[in-house]
Parts: sequence; C-alpha cells; structure tokens
Amino acid sequence: MPKPLVRAGGGFSAIRYSLRKGREAGGVLQLYRRLRSRNACKTCALGMGGQRGGMVNEQGRFPEVCKKSIQAQAADMQRPIPESFFRDHSLAELERWSSMQLEAAGRLAFPLAWTEGTTHFRRIDWNEALDRLAAELTAAAPEQTFFYASGRSSNEAAFLLQTLARAYGTKNIHNCSCYCHNASSVALARMLGSGTGTVTLDDLDRADLVLLAGANPASNHPRLIVKLVELRKRGGTVIVVNPLRELGLVRFRIPSRVRSLLFGSGVSDIYLQPHVGSDIAVFKALLKGVVERNAVQRVFVTDHVEGWGAVEADAERASWDELLEASGLARADVDRAVDAIVRARRGLALWAMGLTHHEHGVLNVAALGNLMAARGWVGAPGCGLMPIRGHSNVQGVGSVGFSPALKQAFADRMREVYGVPADGKGLDTYGSMEAAAAGQVRVAVLLGGNLYSSNPDSSWAGAALRRVGCTAAISTKLNQGHIHGRGRLQLVLPALARDEESQETTQESMFNFVRLSDGGSFPPPGEAKSEVEIVSALAARLLPSGPFPFEEMTSHRAIREAIARVVPGFGAMAEIDTTRREFRIAGRTFHEPRFGTPSGRLRLEVVPTTVLRVADGELRMMTLRSEGQFNTVVYEEEDLYRGNVRRDVVMMNREDAARLGLGEYDPVTVRSETGSLGAVVSFADLPPGNVAMYYPEANVLVPRRVDPASGTPAFKSFAVRIS
Repeated sequence: MPKPLVRAGGGFSAIRYSLRKGREAGGVLQLYRRLRSRNACKTCALGMGGQRGGMVNEQGRFPEVCKKSIQAQAADMQRPIPESFFRDHSLAELERWSSMQLEAAGRLAFPLAWTEGTTHFRRIDWNEALDRLAAELTAAAPEQTFFYASGRSSNEAAFLLQTLARAYGTKNIHNCSCYCHNASSVALARMLGSGTGTVTLDDLDRADLVLLAGANPASNHPRLIVKLVELRKRGGTVIVVNPLRELGLVRFRIPSRVRSLLFGSGVSDIYLQPHVGSDIAVFKALLKGVVERNAVQRVFVTDHVEGWGAVEADAERASWDELLEASGLARADVDRAVDAIVRARRGLALWAMGLTHHEHGVLNVAALGNLMAARGWVGAPGCGLMPIRGHSNVQGVGSVGFSPALKQAFADRMREVYGVPADGKGLDTYGSMEAAAAGQVRVAVLLGGNLYSSNPDSSWAGAALRRVGCTAAISTKLNQGHIHGRGRLQLVLPALARDEESQETTQESMFNFVRLSDGGSFPPPGEAKSEVEIVSALAARLLPSGPFPFEEMTSHRAIREAIARVVPGFGAMAEIDTTRREFRIAGRTFHEPRFGTPSGRLRLEVVPTTVLRVADGELRMMTLRSEGQFNTVVYEEEDLYRGNVRRDVVMMNREDAARLGLGEYDPVTVRSETGSLGAVVSFADLPPGNVAMYYPEANVLVPRRVDPASGTPAFKSFAVRIS
C-alpha cells in the first residue's frame, strides 16, 4: 500500500498544518482569537466552545481543538471573492473546478444570480434577490417546493425557516441528516422512544469498553480519539469494526499531551475488518458469543427489555459457519472480541455512517442495539448508544423542526400557540430529489450545505436539480452545488458564519447539549447577512400578517422565546439570554433503565442477517472521506493517513490487484450499475473482495438505492467491477 505520509494520526504534522492555516488566514494570532471566541465549534457535533470560551468543552477542558476546527475557521477567514471573478470565470469553466478549488476561491460577498441561457453568474442587489425568490414562491404551489437545511446553520435560523415553510403551506422540509444519521434516528426511536444518543461526554470517562463501528474519528472527529486513548490508559478496551485498517485508529499522537505527542498512543486493542455490508453478521456473531458464554445480563433483559426472547432465540439458531462466511471474519478474532465484551463492566457503542449508509442501515443499528442490551449497557452511567454525528448543529436543526414530520406534541404546540399547520408528513430529501427529477419542483430553498454533492448518482442528481425552476442557496462560500446543482434560475445569497453574527445563536451537540454562541466582531467585508435576517426579509415579502409574528423575528432572542414555547425539551431556551446557562435537553439521556417508549422498556427486534451479495468478478465498494476534508468540503487533495496524494484513487487489496493483473498506480476504470469513473490503483489494508473510493467524487458510481425505513442512500455498500 502507499506508505502513509505520517507514522501516526495527529502529531507534529497537525501542529505544522495548523500554523500554516493560521498564516493563510491572516495570522496565527487572528486565527487563535477566532477559535477562542465564545462560539460553538463550526465542524463536528462532538461540540466545544460557547459560554465557557472557544476550545473548551462542557467538562471545562482546554485546549479542545483539532484540524477540522482550524480548517473550517481558516476557510471562513478568506478574502471576499471580487465581482471581477464572476466576469472572468464562466459557468462552463467553473463546472471544471474541484470542490477544493471552489472552497478556496474565497467568501461570498454579495448576492448572485444565474439564469438559464446565460454564461456567467452576475451580481445583483439584495432587494432583487429576495423579490425574485418571493415571486417564484408565490407563483408556485406549496407542494411544488422544498426547503433543505445544513447542520451548520443555527437553531434560530432553522426554526424560523421551517416555520416560514409551514406557514407558506409546504411540509417538504428536511435537513442533511436524511443522508447521514437518519437511520440511527429511526432505529433509536424504535428502540428507546428517542432518536438521539443516550449518553453524555462524561460517560466516555466512565466506560471500560468502547465498540467503535463504521467510523473513523481520527480523521473526522479527532478530539474523540483523546477519550479512546484515555480509556485504554485506565485499563479499558477499544474494539474497532471497520473494513479498512485506518492508521489513526491504530496509533495517534495527541498534540496537547506531551508524552503522546513525542511517542504516540495506541488507540485500539482489537481491530475487526469485515466485508463491506456485513455489519449485521458481525454484531450477531458477537451476540451469539455472549449468549454462549452465559454473559447475558438476565435481570436487565427480564425487567427492562421487550423482545429479548425472540432476539436470543434468533442468535442461538444462527450458524457460526454462515455468520463467519458472511462477515469474512475468523472465529478466533470474533472470540477475542467476545472475551473483551464479557470481561467489561460498562460499555459504549459508537458508530457513524459506516453503519447507516446501507440499504439496511436501520437494521444495522438495531443489531448493534441488541448486542448492547444483552450486556445491560443501555440506561446506566458509562453505558449507552452514541451515534457520532457530523455537522456541529445537525442534531439541533432537526430538534427545532427542520424535518418532514414533527412529533405530535411539537406539531400541536405550533398550531395552538401560533396557528401554524404542522401535522402530516412531507417529502424527505430523497423524495424531494425524485420529485425534482420528475419535473415536479418549482422552487428549492437551501439553507447552507451542498445538496448536489450529497446525493447518490451524481449525474442523476445534477440533472434533477437543473429541472427545478428556481434554486436559492444561502451560503458562505462557493461549492459544486451552486454550479452543478443549479436550477433554471439560481440565486446565491451570502451569509455570515456564526462567529460573525451581531446577535447570539445556539447549537446542539451530539450529547443533546445546547450551547450559546456570542457571535462577534469579525464580519467579513461585503454584503453578507445573517441567516435570520435573510429569512425574515423573505417572510416579509412572502407571507401576510398572521399569528406568528415574523416581523418581530429579526431578534434572535424573540426566536429563542418562541422555540421555548413550542419545542419539547427547550424550555430553558427562554432564559438563556439572561442566565447565559447552557443546558442539556431533558428526556434524551438515559442513565436509568427507564426509556421513552410507551412501556418504559427497551424494545428490541429480530434482525435478519442481511449482507451485500456480489457476483463473480464484482467487488464490494464503500465510499469514504479523507483526512483533508469535512463532509462534502475538500480542503486538501492529499490524505496523510492513507498515503494518497490525489483523490482519484481506488483503494484495494494487493491480492485483488494481482488477480486483475494490476500494479499500484495503474490507471483503471471503475464501473457500477450507475456509472463509471477513471482512477488509479492504491493498495490498502482491506479484506480481499472489498474496495474504497473518496466521497463525493465517487458518488457518480453510487446507485439510487435507499434504506426504506430511513430514506438514507447506500453510499457504503454496492458492487463494482474494475478493469
């Protein structure tokens, strides 16, 4: 395989990179000031910052910062894009630009418009932009529209825009979690009666075992690695389940710990590398081992669980030969993991899109939940289920209503307090894309994000969005969605980042912890506006006066008071401006075995052993992100941890390459049922029969198949051929 460009994750290379980004952003001191301001981190939902100050987590630990935080902050400190840029670069030229090139072009500084039949974006003023968007929405039937939000937006902007959408008359309201952790939310809601993680950050300090499945926090959530290293230091065990052996999940140099920085720290004890798409077989094999060792917590499953008898019987009936063949694991490796699980007293399950990006993502999470329940590891301190969420407020935008369906109590309050209709269910993200492909969408309003690059089958996604009458994107920087996912009228509206806002905003972490961000005195040059200001101005043009006082909602405090009145669990939001007291949402953390289901018991389900089947000559493909990117945003072409200096690679096992007569760096064509893509071979530590490529470039290969229970596409589980 290519030699990694570093010998461990993190370390001096991360420090040097951070200093370089500081210089690029206008100075290391300037970057430090922005990072230390009282604002929530802009990247992952692990969360830090807020009223304790930047680079401080809810436990008061400092410095809590990583390359992802620095990449996002430095990108927001870029110079504004001048008007001449859009005169000099035609749309046809921008279509050839990569994600990294568009991200590095600079900050959006004024509204833009592109109209079908023209060759360039042109600058327009705010009145023209908002008047045109309001006119397009007025001319469209509400069911011919959809509203989409990124998880980087604030609770205030998301709540206000979803309220506008419902008052306007559409239920087609959804956010980026539909394509990432919605499978987790569906599975957890079935199991627990609550769709979020069950733990707090403190639980990571109490556990003595972590089962990390389908996630690579060394690249995507680096601060989480500190918790895993600390767990091992106090005698605990970390089990990794991941088809690809990742350098940062084996060894990591923590920059804030001198000994670790100098000598490195081990991250995992047991590393299972199953076939792509075989997670259910893995978890059922582990469960079968627990049952056979008489290690089931009988009091827990008897007193606090529904459905255990059927789950246990299913595990007992399962054939070891079939489970091992399906997973590709050796019995000895499974037994080592079972031994560790049986020895441990308190365990946590952590996972990301390696479990959810499948046609059976909900069932993957359910199977993992069955294993945890067998040991009594749900509903106790130091135990629980923890989906590792991506964007810093992806959980928050869903909590405040940016979803095709609201919980009944929330919908009732919206109607009773403000007269806003909120019953029923609209289209989710994939449903809206299908409607766009069928020519049934006239207007799409996009609050941040990059919907185009988030979709399977990129050719189909681009064609679908180009059939939309008007797409309006509220963004801080250019991305490929503005170029390839444009409607016949494309409006791009420049927005401020949260630490540039003149008023406070709030964000919710994966631990159900709500932070208050102060904003700051860092507005970029140009005409960018607050997201709330943009939504309020649109409401003034679009909606008549009504029970919901949109005219008062330029005040973020007024929005927070409205949230407190109608959103379950957010009552503390009403006083946060006065108390400055950040809070945890009630009813979601389970440290006692009393759950949110009607019976108060954990609900388990028998999960069929579903695996990805491939024909002769086919390989199992998963897409993944690099150390140099965050979600669809690419900051660097190189991937330090995997040794790749370019992104057009197909990572594969040496045995597969030899069988196909291929050497490293040989050019190949990768084909799926959906499309084809040129690449070069890169050897990687994957089980034979499995390959990997980078997202979002490889989305052109991803079939349009989704989990029927969650609507989440199968980005990490499909068949390809290589020639």
